Amino acid sequence: MTQRIVLASSNRGKLAEFSNLLADSGLDVVAQGELGVEDIEETGLSFVENALLKARHAARVTGLPALADDSGLCVACLHGAPGLHSARYAGMHGDNPANNARLLRELHGVPAERRNAFFICVLVLLRHAGDPAPLIAEGRWHGHVLTAPRGAGGFGYDPLFLPDGHSLSAAELDPALKNRLSHRGQALAQLRTKLAAQAA
Repeated sequence: MTQRIVLASSNRGKLAEFSNLLADSGLDVVAQGELGVEDIEETGLSFVENALLKARHAARVTGLPALADDSGLCVACLHGAPGLHSARYAGMHGDNPANNARLLRELHGVPAERRNAFFICVLVLLRHAGDPAPLIAEGRWHGHVLTAPRGAGGFGYDPLFLPDGHSLSAAELDPALKNRLSHRGQALAQLRTKLAAQAA
């Protein structure tokens, strides 16, 4: 039986990825915007705190189980920045070109061997707004930051991210391959394993 859940995100890129990754999961994922849910302010000090805030808000407003993710790019030589502020690194939320431009400015002159970075995704699934034992999954995708954007696919920092072991940027990868490799794909695979274990 298909279970309806609300996805606590308004990010179109994330919505597209989640739709693909959850296509055969038995979950009917509805974006929070379709149910009249506004974004909540992300005041947490960690990715897991922000994901919990978003999921609880969406579950409370809709009365449905809620899935939320918080994700970002962490660059080692920038002490983990842009990190929690990845979506609004340049000031305005979701301005991908400006965020990428700021990241390139911050890394100007930094050699390739010091441009190590990883994408992180923390997923939280709440059965209801007061769920005291949420399912939590985390994925990390390691690579480094390029000196110029490459590729037209993906979203966010994908054009600047070269995954370890690959010659194509995240924005140049085939979407199906990217979904298997990415931080979000890893976290969702882990979440699905946990859901299957609970259902067994």
